[in-house]
Amino acid sequence: MNYARFLNATSLARKPSPIRVLTELLSRSPPSMISLAGGMPNPELFPFQEADIKLRDGSTLKIDSSTMKTALQYGPTQGNAELITWMKKLQSHLHNPPTLNDDQDADSKMNICVTVGSQDGICKVFEMLVNPGDNVLLDNPTYAGTLAILRPLGVNLLGVNTDQYGMQPKSLRKILSRWSPDEKFDKNSDIPKIIYTIPNGVNPTGASLTTERKQEIYQIAQDYGLLVLEDDPYYFLQFSKTKSPSFLSMDVDGRVLRFDSFSKILSSGLRLGMVSGPSVLTNKLSLHMMASVLHCSSFSQIMVLELLKRWQIEGFLQHTEKVTAFYKEQKDCLIAAANKHLKGLAEWHEPVAGMFLWLKLLGIKDTKTLIEEKALAKEVMLVPGFAFQTDESVPCNYVRAAFSLATPEQMDTAMERLAELIREEQHNSPS
Repeated sequence: MNYARFLNATSLARKPSPIRVLTELLSRSPPSMISLAGGMPNPELFPFQEADIKLRDGSTLKIDSSTMKTALQYGPTQGNAELITWMKKLQSHLHNPPTLNDDQDADSKMNICVTVGSQDGICKVFEMLVNPGDNVLLDNPTYAGTLAILRPLGVNLLGVNTDQYGMQPKSLRKILSRWSPDEKFDKNSDIPKIIYTIPNGVNPTGASLTTERKQEIYQIAQDYGLLVLEDDPYYFLQFSKTKSPSFLSMDVDGRVLRFDSFSKILSSGLRLGMVSGPSVLTNKLSLHMMASVLHCSSFSQIMVLELLKRWQIEGFLQHTEKVTAFYKEQKDCLIAAANKHLKGLAEWHEPVAGMFLWLKLLGIKDTKTLIEEKALAKEVMLVPGFAFQTDESVPCNYVRAAFSLATPEQMDTAMERLAELIREEQHNSPS
């Protein structure tokens, strides 16, 4: 693939930091190497020496003094080498990416960059790919954090219609029909280069793409020369035993950049995510990080690495199954509360993944004031649907309810209060 057509002028102009390159070289050097190059602080002066971290199973994760020095020091921009190796094994086990062992094309061969949560990876990838005026395809509605990234970049948001099964290929084809697939070879064409989608448990709708839709969307991406940005923080929160195959698992061309997060399954505060995709693009992402955050927290990486080394892939997946089981129970509780209080007042589809229920309030044109003011007065907090629309000025009669934190009793009370609000609003609305 010709990746240069996807990269903007800023990204093409980025060069490796000589000091960062030396830092990464030092991390792979033998102990006999004498370095007078890097401006690394002396770890003997760090006040933290070692740590014992108690796990929920009662065992203790020990970070000894030698490992602690690594955890507190500057590290390679792309990520701790041992952690990246573990992550590649995980991606191989879960997705078996066709490009993982592609030795024929160094550019498209899959590599991994560890990021400060997946949000930072998404932000930097958009900043390296788009120019003002570019057309970007994405789910509508979609994750508000992604909209916050894209709007200041001056791009045109081409919202693709979605339903309970995610992005609709028919809608995608209709939007793209204004261009010829051959325009992907025309550098002067404004044909979109990127499609962004959340395949599982979409925030906010809870929608999940079917395998058939993923295959069709990938084919469309091939036809029109699109990069697929697969933002999948809820991959492990799929409530069925069988996980839906990812775009990464279908990627024979090296056109998928996949964003994974440990926030939902290990800790959101650790700020640890990873971007998997073509080496030429993950390398460009790394250059961006060299000029900004330098690297993801070394301590977060070491802490997670030590845990994963103990668990191995089998133990890690057992943990994710426990997490998923919890959120499935939470989902069932919110669905029960909605069935109890909102029948005839709202409509919804039961999510098969994630943390969210997307409620369409009947007889109400727009939920902004209702949720931002009146719901707060009744002490129930939800998110109005306009926040997730590609065009936030269009009235929206949806609200997002999260079932991750509230107890079953709190969810029942919240749905009861929401029902009261809807009735009041319907009563006060002109017929």
